[in-house]
Amino acid sequence: MRLIGYEWRLREVMAAAGMFSTTKLVPLLEERGVHLSTSQVYRLAAEKPERMNMQALVALLDIFDCTFEELAPRVLLGGEAAATGTTDAAPERGDSATNRLRESGLRPRRARILPPDA
Repeated sequence: MRLIGYEWRLREVMAAAGMFSTTKLVPLLEERGVHLSTSQVYRLAAEKPERMNMQALVALLDIFDCTFEELAPRVLLGGEAAATGTTDAAPERGDSATNRLRESGLRPRRARILPPDA
């Protein structure tokens, strides 16, 4: 199973269009029939939405004349799921940062706990 996600780049798209205030976005959305409060528009720009109204999404694409891929590009979160041991195939070892770290032999420094008066 492939794990995929997305990056939310509304702030970057707004900045590229010369818009640095989310309050300027409210009337543009209303022109397209999307009625959101200023706080809702701020959250839309400041946070990565998990769910979104399609009318609002299409309105944003129209306002900034961009594609969905420019607004929310797909990101591969991880490779294949961990092996369960139920198949005969050996798991492939990719050149991931975790594998490189393991191979380097680096270990964290051991913590020293001192008494409170020291």
